Amino acid sequence: QAQLVESGGGLVQAGDSLRLSCVASGLTFSNWAWGWFRQAPGKEREFVAGVSYTGGNKHYGDSVTGRFLISKDNAKNMVYLQMNSLKPEDTADYYCGAGRIYSLGYGLSAQDIEHWGQGTQVTVSS
Repeated sequence: QAQLVESGGGLVQAGDSLRLSCVASGLTFSNWAWGWFRQAPGKEREFVAGVSYTGGNKHYGDSVTGRFLISKDNAKNMVYLQMNSLKPEDTADYYCGAGRIYSLGYGLSAQDIEHWGQGTQVTVSS
C-alpha cells in the first residue's frame, strides 16, 4: 500500500528557512499530483502548495506565496517544500498528500487527497 513519510520539520526562529521532504512508496509516483498542507491547533487543514502530475503547474496558498517553493523528483519519489522567511503564523503540522485531481485554478483540495503522510511539525518562534 502507499506510504508517504515527511521529514525536515523542527523549531526555528522567524526569518529562518526549512526544507521539508516527503518520500513516497507503494504507488507510481508520476501518476499523482502532489501537495503540502498544514494544520495548526484548532484550525482546519489548509492548502500550502501543490504541483501537477507533470510538474508544469504549481500553486501556492495566499499566505505562503513568494516565500515557499514546492518541487518534486520523480526519479527519487520525493516531494519537497522549501520554506523561506518563516513567520510564527507558519507554525503547524505539515502534511504531504497525493491526489488525482489537480485544478489549474487552485491546485489541490484536501478532500481530493487519497494518500496522506503522518505529518511533520514546524514551530517558528518570534
